[in-house]
Amino acid sequence: MNLWVAGAMILYIIVTGKTSFLLNTMVANVGRFINTLPERTMETMGYEPDGADWMGGWTLFFWAFWLAWGPFVGVFLARISRGRTLREFIIAAITVPVICDFLIVTTFGNSALYEVLHGNTSFAEEAIESPEQGWYSLLEMFPGATFIIGLATLSGLLFYLTSANSGAMVMSTFSASIPDPAQDGPKWLRIFWALVTAVLTVAMLIAGGVSTMEHATLIFALPVTVIAYLVMMSFSKALRMERVQMDGVVQVQRGSSRERTWRQRLAGLRHYPDADEIRSFTADTVAPALDEVHTEFTRLGYDATLTCGEDAATSLPTWTLLVPLEHHRGFQYMVAPVTTPVPSFGGRRAQSQEDYLRLEVFDQTGTRGYDLNGLTTQQIVDDVIDRYEMHLSFLTESASTDTRSRLTPPVTPVAEPSLIKDEE
Repeated sequence: MNLWVAGAMILYIIVTGKTSFLLNTMVANVGRFINTLPERTMETMGYEPDGADWMGGWTLFFWAFWLAWGPFVGVFLARISRGRTLREFIIAAITVPVICDFLIVTTFGNSALYEVLHGNTSFAEEAIESPEQGWYSLLEMFPGATFIIGLATLSGLLFYLTSANSGAMVMSTFSASIPDPAQDGPKWLRIFWALVTAVLTVAMLIAGGVSTMEHATLIFALPVTVIAYLVMMSFSKALRMERVQMDGVVQVQRGSSRERTWRQRLAGLRHYPDADEIRSFTADTVAPALDEVHTEFTRLGYDATLTCGEDAATSLPTWTLLVPLEHHRGFQYMVAPVTTPVPSFGGRRAQSQEDYLRLEVFDQTGTRGYDLNGLTTQQIVDDVIDRYEMHLSFLTESASTDTRSRLTPPVTPVAEPSLIKDEE
């Protein structure tokens, strides 16, 4: 809602204000930003007498401000962006906000500059002495001032509440034990952190005003700077490992034995199993398949383990096959239920059925995104072996790539025993 309110206010200012001037300067502002970005990025104002004060009060402060916000904003964006591609994330979280900044700065900043350039010196002095009052004085110059001032106040309040709620949600997630990654921290904990944040804000304002908050931001941002560099290094390593993992998958020639028949595929398109069906399928098909593979791994000398757990969200069983590999990242094949909304074209069996369950395969990096429901025991066995071959190929590829970590040491894997049973 806050975006719609802000967008309506910007459109109102452009239409009722100096439309031609604002549109012309918008183009000029974007062009100037692009042309001078490299120069301003390296600007330290070293030749200016008061350059250090300016850098500390503006550039460095805003750097520290966003670094202090980084953990909250980053986790929040990651939370709401699950399942998105990097391209979608960059467009939604970086490109669109920059475009919005262009619109906001041009609309309100250039509206104020227009008044100053045309001799409104009293407004200029007021804006310098009291920016808050200057903001409302600017809005009073437009038709329907009462309406636009109320809209601006509402927009600011909504943006503040949205930021506070997002920060409280992230802090509650940090400080709570959450069995399901799709859930957030409890509401009472979110309310607690919102109150703590409000109390600390008021206390710092009473203690020393805005300058105290600025100094606190600089202090809190210093350790976050180190963490930010470590996160960037980890993200770069994760991307390299993902590329290596994809290359390893390409190297594996999948057999056709585990592929669904066309009848299985057609039946699955309109079948949305519930908890009872998943429980029965897991017991009758998944568990025997994994037990068969586990037995063969053990016979060949692997220290493999097969464990049965319980999914906290659905109370349904989960099965995990672990195969440790000495000096290497172990192999994991976990089957767990995932609650998924029934698609609108799915033809719900009952009016109340909004969700259904998928049996997805998870490795150490998360879900692989496909559903085992409807496969036969032999097809699941073949899928496990396919995944194991992909894992070995990944380890081989990672040996020639700089992906050193605790999970993937830079050691070339030795040849593994065959998993094909001896013919009787």
